[in-house]
Amino acid sequence: MDNKLNFWTRIDKLIASHEVIIDRPKGSTHPIYPGILYPLDYGYLKGTSSSDGNEIDIWQGSMTVKTCVAVVCTVDILKSDVEIKLLIGCTNDEMDIITRFHNDYDYQSGIIIKRNEFDSDIHLSLSDV
Repeated sequence: MDNKLNFWTRIDKLIASHEVIIDRPKGSTHPIYPGILYPLDYGYLKGTSSSDGNEIDIWQGSMTVKTCVAVVCTVDILKSDVEIKLLIGCTNDEMDIITRFHNDYDYQSGIIIKRNEFDSDIHLSLSDV
């Protein structure tokens, strides 16, 4: 199995074996920084761990398929950390929103790495959204 396929397969297993908790629904504000508004559902995979010591963060989009379509890699100067966040069921438009969210602040940057096999599926599903 090649490394890319292995990576996405293991992420699929994490998602399948852990409950998705949405603790910051679309439109809610950040618990510490009330000026930050969440443009999509944001949460975590219960019972997992990430580099910041908390659970693995997730963004959940509007697609009916609840598979990881991409990851966003972030660097946060205020927290002095780097993380990945899983994008579950996000359309290309939602991925653009997430990219802007992680790059709209002076202390934070993010880039998205898409799961190639979903590129065509995402375009097709936009008409279903």
